[in-house]
Amino acid sequence: MNKSAAKTLIERYFRQLTDGCGNGSCTNEFCASSQNFKALDKNAAAVKAMELFKNNAKLCDLHISKKDLPSTSGVDRQISAEERRGDFSDIHHLTESNIDMMLSYCEEVHDFSAAAQAIGRVFSNAESLMKSFQKDEPNCTKQPQQPQRDPKQPDESEMGAAALPKSDTAENLDLCDISVDISAVRRVYEKILSIDDVQGALVDALIFLTPNLELDLEYLDVYETNPEYLNIFVIVMENPNLHSPEYLDVALPLFCKAMSKLPDEAQAKLAKIWTQFGLPHIRRMLETFQQLITFTVVSNDYDSGNIVNDDETVVAATKCLKVVFYASILGGEIDVGHNEEEDVEDFDSEELSLHELMGEERIYKKGPRVDPLETELGVTTMDSRKPLIPFEEFVNEALIDVLEMDKDFTFFKVDEESKFSFQTCPFILNAITKNKGLYYDNRIRMYGERRLTAFYSMMQGREPTPFLELKVRRDHIIDDAMIRLEIIAMENPSDLKKQLVVEFEGEQGVDEGGISKEFFQLFLEEIFNPDIGMFTYDEDTKLFWFSPSSLENDAQFTLIGIVLGLAIYNNCILDVHFPMVVYRKLMGKKGTYRDLADLNPVLFKSLKDLLEYTGNVQDDLMLTFQISQTDLYGNPILHDLKGEGDEIPVTKANREEFVELYADYILNKSVENQFKAFKKGFLMVTHESPLKYLYRPEEVELLICGSRILDFDALEKATDYDGGYSKDSQIIKDFWEIIHSFSEEQKRLFLQFTTGTDRAPVGGLGKLKMIIAKNGPDTDRLPTSHTCFNALLLPEYSSKDRLRERLLKAITYAKGFGML
Repeated sequence: MNKSAAKTLIERYFRQLTDGCGNGSCTNEFCASSQNFKALDKNAAAVKAMELFKNNAKLCDLHISKKDLPSTSGVDRQISAEERRGDFSDIHHLTESNIDMMLSYCEEVHDFSAAAQAIGRVFSNAESLMKSFQKDEPNCTKQPQQPQRDPKQPDESEMGAAALPKSDTAENLDLCDISVDISAVRRVYEKILSIDDVQGALVDALIFLTPNLELDLEYLDVYETNPEYLNIFVIVMENPNLHSPEYLDVALPLFCKAMSKLPDEAQAKLAKIWTQFGLPHIRRMLETFQQLITFTVVSNDYDSGNIVNDDETVVAATKCLKVVFYASILGGEIDVGHNEEEDVEDFDSEELSLHELMGEERIYKKGPRVDPLETELGVTTMDSRKPLIPFEEFVNEALIDVLEMDKDFTFFKVDEESKFSFQTCPFILNAITKNKGLYYDNRIRMYGERRLTAFYSMMQGREPTPFLELKVRRDHIIDDAMIRLEIIAMENPSDLKKQLVVEFEGEQGVDEGGISKEFFQLFLEEIFNPDIGMFTYDEDTKLFWFSPSSLENDAQFTLIGIVLGLAIYNNCILDVHFPMVVYRKLMGKKGTYRDLADLNPVLFKSLKDLLEYTGNVQDDLMLTFQISQTDLYGNPILHDLKGEGDEIPVTKANREEFVELYADYILNKSVENQFKAFKKGFLMVTHESPLKYLYRPEEVELLICGSRILDFDALEKATDYDGGYSKDSQIIKDFWEIIHSFSEEQKRLFLQFTTGTDRAPVGGLGKLKMIIAKNGPDTDRLPTSHTCFNALLLPEYSSKDRLRERLLKAITYAKGFGML
């Protein structure tokens, strides 16, 4: 709790001890209104207030004594002009009608203090607020929900969304209705928030209310005994002014802290409720919590003794933001079906672990992590096809700037029971920050394997092998790598967790990252050669896909999966070009019709046209449930999508089934064995990694392949020079002017020529650390490169035009790893 909030609460306790709550029948022994209370002087009351604050004692609710109002039989009774005394103490919960009555009276007397006092009294009392704004007939049922399109996202009508085969969406989820009349709540807020007296009363009421909410939720399990307790949070969050300065300093931080105490069941129900409110309201809640996080972060100075993980306000607001995040997922396009079957294969060695041998408890957690809120909702981030609000809007850059990832990682892996880790809410972090966490995870595993190897070697009296050593011949790189990695995978898969060290036979050199990078480049260039037949290549999309008729055995596909896993594990960017469906499948989802859009746009358009065809499908198109493909040699292969498919015509009634089966065959069944072996290899390296918990498929692609966004200004700032060049050399100035004038395609060719890939690493080109070295005086020779070191060897050409001509020729006609 920040100093301002603490000061406010202590003052409340002090007033309670000196002035009391106003309730003549109060039973709180620490309230001046209680008959058993012993009066204190101001000094003693101040000391006692501090003590009550430290013990988090319960505060009395505000109470206004009844005056001589006529007795009423109902809270909504209309009071006549003669009866009005400006005292609404008989109103114990709020409705739209009794608020209208109070406001009408206050307008007549030009004084809103009585209405403000009554509204504040109800909002400061949990029982009263919970019973306010009730519907006549509360229920819980399946409610169709049409996700609203975010104006900030492009319309996907070209994807044929209206004609997609049926899949699980928010429409099929049980969206629990509540007893609160949300429309009435919104109308009431619109009426009262323009009144200064009421606005102030609401702020004060929230400060009074929230400590009691927190105590109720943390110690009394109040939600379990009364689920309608959730109404309080629904009503308060409808206040459109929560992000205003009046709330940000004290009231909203306290409220977030109370809300974060809600059990998982209640948070899941809250997410479902908010899902029904539509995009504008969900976005407002997102902005409220994001603003609180940012405001708190920029208002504080964090250091090693005061880290942001210990800031209760930031932590509580992040937990509240998680509820909004899942509401955005539920309200968008989701697919909770089409899951790949999880292999329960154990990749670990059967030998005892080092911790077990030494009698230590394993403090480093194994296995995949599961978010309890996902479990409660029955939906995961991976199920989201398109959230209501883009994922990027949940990232908070201000938080990222002050987050110490090394400490956060420790809390995430070891000490999460006592310390909060922002990696448990990965949506708030960008891929660059999460990559740091993954890097720590990988390095610790490497050091753990190194320690284990040293221990075994000492016990067995042999030389330790702390690294994953791969010795290959350049002209037999596939065979050598496959044999070596297959032996490791069979004998001791945990060796794949060691740091990779590559040696090319007959060549001297120490692998400090450059040789491994060259190995990956050579390996991929050969394995993706279309002549081998393991993958097909589409000239239009520039993407590779598994060949259904490949003659290679499963071991080679397993090898490729291992190599992809090793690239992530060893923080190396690969020049691979897979469609996004590959990464979705690696993360546990099957391919569906929508995934054909980037893999095979022509086929996707044909199927989309079929779904939208308005004529007679059966007579005009004459399709059946039998499709044709070509094998490696161009021969047609017929396949029945269902039994006796050649005899089943495609009609308007069954065309969605045809499209779904067609996509399932292309993306799943036809390459089932190849992909299963490929995924097996990938999981051999990454199955204990938090990869699946932290990353979405597009972020996994970013980890493996790098970013498609190229910022050459950042590359220029990060580049080092050698051999006599500096940033002030004329040829270097000319060089960067030429590079910045290149087209996008030419820039990618330059990047491919220099680094071996046409993409930027995670974090952008500023993380690349390219070197430009002088390679002699003016010459007819072309520039050359060492891609394993991101080094460009540039002769000192005599003119800018000559430099441009030589450079363009080098990047246009070079293939592979430089022209030496």
